[in-house]
Amino acid sequence: MTTGKTVTIEAGGLDRLQKLLGVFDENLDTVARELTLIYRVAGTQIVLEGEENALAVGEQVLLSLLSIIDAGEHIDKSSLLYCIALAREGRAGEIGSIMKDVIAVTSRGKPVKCKTAGQKDYVKAIRKNTVTFGVGPAGTGKTYLAVCLAAAAYKGKQAEKIILTRPAVEAGEKLGFLPGDLQTKVDPYLRPLYDALQEMFGLETYAKLMEKGVIEVAPLAYMRGRTLSGAFVILDEAQNATCEQMKMFLTRLGEGSKMVITGDLTQTDLPDGKTSGLKQAVSLLKGVEDIAVCTLTDKDVVRHPLVMKIVRAYESAQKKEKKK
Repeated sequence: MTTGKTVTIEAGGLDRLQKLLGVFDENLDTVARELTLIYRVAGTQIVLEGEENALAVGEQVLLSLLSIIDAGEHIDKSSLLYCIALAREGRAGEIGSIMKDVIAVTSRGKPVKCKTAGQKDYVKAIRKNTVTFGVGPAGTGKTYLAVCLAAAAYKGKQAEKIILTRPAVEAGEKLGFLPGDLQTKVDPYLRPLYDALQEMFGLETYAKLMEKGVIEVAPLAYMRGRTLSGAFVILDEAQNATCEQMKMFLTRLGEGSKMVITGDLTQTDLPDGKTSGLKQAVSLLKGVEDIAVCTLTDKDVVRHPLVMKIVRAYESAQKKEKKK
């Protein structure tokens, strides 16, 4: 199936070569399989053989993977497939710039970086605008990146407090059957926010900040009647907010505050006939100055590669249903 044409990529050392190849050469096996190429290793060089267009893409993929290695990042299946997708679009050169920007540093000293172009645009929009909507499927890092930026803003004295909120809407389950008071009942809904904050601040510091009221995690209903000033505010799972709740939340914005609203419009748990407040807000506010709407796609999924396939399968089924 090959034309006999080849291209050679210099790894620049055995350490870089080993990281590029992956365990049992699995990285190169994936590239060769996806692009219908043949490869061989000669010293610290990788020789690709195949059809001319595939060779050009393969070369760009390997150079992108080397830039990931140089940025100190591990090559996993998701990043590998993303490099291939970008190279096919002629955008492989973007990988290096994506990996350079450190968004925040966790309590253990691990730098948090964007992994896709969509994530980079999302982070850029949050930094630039007062209100940012992050809309996209599960696994694209919408909530996690927003929490990281909130932590960085507090540490950099750009925000006096962090407020995180979610609508307490059941996904097929009933709150009434859960034991305890209201706060205990809604805690499971807020768990992803707790986890992200603890990773950024460390358990001890997080507990102190919660006790002082610097970090506030509460259901959306608790926002009514307040003015949120000097705060970095995140509304998560916003697809489950009603239109009335969304208007109430957005009008809480006070002086010196920043808001990030995240959600996935394909996973609404509102009762039938209820319009998602996120859907309405995105439609009404798109194009308004100092408000950004960022749409992440299945290409930005950074969880297990299967998540990307699951998202695409459901999107395909929904498109077929709409046509019917």
